[in-house]
Amino acid sequence: MSAAEPEPFRFFPVRVARIVDVTPSLRRVTFTGDELEDFADPGWDQRIKLVLPAVEGGYAHLPTGADWYGGWRTLPTDRRPPIRTYTTRAVRPGAGQDLDDAAGEPEQRRTVTAGASTVGEVDVDMVVHAPLGPAARWLESARPGTSAMLLGPSRAWLRTQPTGARPGGVDFVPPTVTGRFLLGGDETAAPAIARILEQLPASARGIAVVELPVAADADYLPAHPGIEVRALARDARPHGERLVAGVKRAAAELLPEGAPQQVEEIDVDRELLWEVPRTARGGAALKRADVYAWLAGEAGAVCALRRHLVSERGLDRRAVAFMGYWRLGRAEG
Repeated sequence: MSAAEPEPFRFFPVRVARIVDVTPSLRRVTFTGDELEDFADPGWDQRIKLVLPAVEGGYAHLPTGADWYGGWRTLPTDRRPPIRTYTTRAVRPGAGQDLDDAAGEPEQRRTVTAGASTVGEVDVDMVVHAPLGPAARWLESARPGTSAMLLGPSRAWLRTQPTGARPGGVDFVPPTVTGRFLLGGDETAAPAIARILEQLPASARGIAVVELPVAADADYLPAHPGIEVRALARDARPHGERLVAGVKRAAAELLPEGAPQQVEEIDVDRELLWEVPRTARGGAALKRADVYAWLAGEAGAVCALRRHLVSERGLDRRAVAFMGYWRLGRAEG
């Protein structure tokens, strides 16, 4: 790739514009910045990176370019900016958003528009929790004007690509013809599930199961005319217990009995659980499916659901995405 060609993802210097507690457990941080007019919005479960300032030098030592990650890994700990992964909840470029940015076939999405602003904005919803790691500490101390850095998709790159191209970071890739949807996740997946519910067409049918810390968090999830949203309060129960039970119940309602398939066991304490079936060009692995499942959240819970849906209920592995967003007791690297 020549130096003049844009990269699919790039760094965006930003500052905090607003901070709002949307529920007891989810806090919305609105970032603003002059360069956000180039921030693309493929939608769905688009992942981005929030880069936090290093203890020594802030962002002075942050590598850029195609091999930024390799350079970042070699930095001394005090000079290495912590990085955490989030989902874009909303994007408002200063010049207005082209509809062609949205990934997926037109019949698979419902366009959601928002008023354009003179300066670009990106909303990121973050979980408020303890213990306080780097991201939680930053969230507690952030105020309007606090500087940060986002790594996100580039509209300039998308303009150079064929229609429907994705810059990466979107793993909700259902078949063009999908009978019903099964969505499941915990609070870390709630922003992605909310975005998916907003973009699925009104004709879509299925069930979304979301485990949230407390009952008051349920208002976070938007209604959908054809998707039954089941918000389950965790309260004092173990993390993932209600999610696993709720998804199993929904699967029994949506899935016909299939032939059990062998599935390789994954040690989520040693390996990343991330299975998203794709074609060579990044599209859906199947053209049609009776049920398409998208499951994300704590890796142990997602692993249990992977075993149940594929090994026990016989769901075609080409019609399900399993993503371990995080692991209990372990920080993101």
